[in-house]
Amino acid sequence: MSKYRGIEIRKLESSKGGMLHFFTAQASDETMLVQIPPNTIDDLFVHKTHTDQLLVVKGKFVIVSLLNKQYQYLPLSEDHPVMVIIPPGVLHGAINLSSEPVVLVNALLRHKPPVERDYIPQKRPFPYDLEAAKAALKNLEERKQVSSLA
Repeated sequence: MSKYRGIEIRKLESSKGGMLHFFTAQASDETMLVQIPPNTIDDLFVHKTHTDQLLVVKGKFVIVSLLNKQYQYLPLSEDHPVMVIIPPGVLHGAINLSSEPVVLVNALLRHKPPVERDYIPQKRPFPYDLEAAKAALKNLEERKQVSSLA
């Protein structure tokens, strides 16, 4: 488990049965399948009533978080199955720079009844650094290549 600017990243528990690889499901109050369209640069959101628990099923993208007037770029990919936990109060958005949609599961944990303002996008106070987002994805791919050679 590691922390990334208020966002927690957990390795998934898994087991193999024959040729199949099983990953432990996450407890949730509501589970959603989410699609991020190709070439999407999303505005920021902050949720006050729930925690997102995200797992990429198909594709790769970058979660952007804003803390202390700095963006952080967290790359996620189907090739690196991790659970990303975004607690209430963390300003975040999504960048999908690929020509393919991204599919992820959100095993949402509700702490209070939902409020409408949790789902209203907030304008970015300054532009994202798309080169930093691309570099984060490239770094993730390079780590994958190194680990497959080991």
